[in-house]
Amino acid sequence: MSPNAIIAAAISRERSQAQLSLSALATKAGLAKSTLSQLEAGKGNPNVETLWAIANALGIPFSSLFETASSYSALIRSTEGVSLAAEESDFATVLLDKSPPDRRRDLYRVVLRPGSARQSKAHPLGMVEHAFLCSGMARLGPIDAVTEIRPGDYYRYPGDVAHSYEAVDGEAQLLLVMDSPR
Repeated sequence: MSPNAIIAAAISRERSQAQLSLSALATKAGLAKSTLSQLEAGKGNPNVETLWAIANALGIPFSSLFETASSYSALIRSTEGVSLAAEESDFATVLLDKSPPDRRRDLYRVVLRPGSARQSKAHPLGMVEHAFLCSGMARLGPIDAVTEIRPGDYYRYPGDVAHSYEAVDGEAQLLLVMDSPR
């Protein structure tokens, strides 16, 4: 199944579970109804901002828009995985592990490039982000508590408030865990 088909099925499934019409979800996510319709049809090329807006409007983790893991063991090499790029900044992320049904936790490899900060709106209530910097230097965290971190540093902060990610002096790579109460 292609990534667009997986995303299309997930949006349709989650919208139905939330008992929202196409128009209602589009309005709640701040998207054109035609854009949402195309995504549900498996057409179009969604960016990170669009998918986050849909997930936030549905009150679900971002990873719910992707296929669940099919086996207990998984290996994703550093050059592998489906990368999603942001439109508003030089930011790319790869979903490494989706939360199992009994938990709410997602694991991402994030590549930040210098030149523009990635601004993120608040995620669902109770969401916490755990960032571990692997390489480079980065500034990240809630808008009112952005902190500079270096390789090996770990920073936990609320993800249910507006926050940002930014590379400092070259590319930075971090491991990002997002978790929330069930």
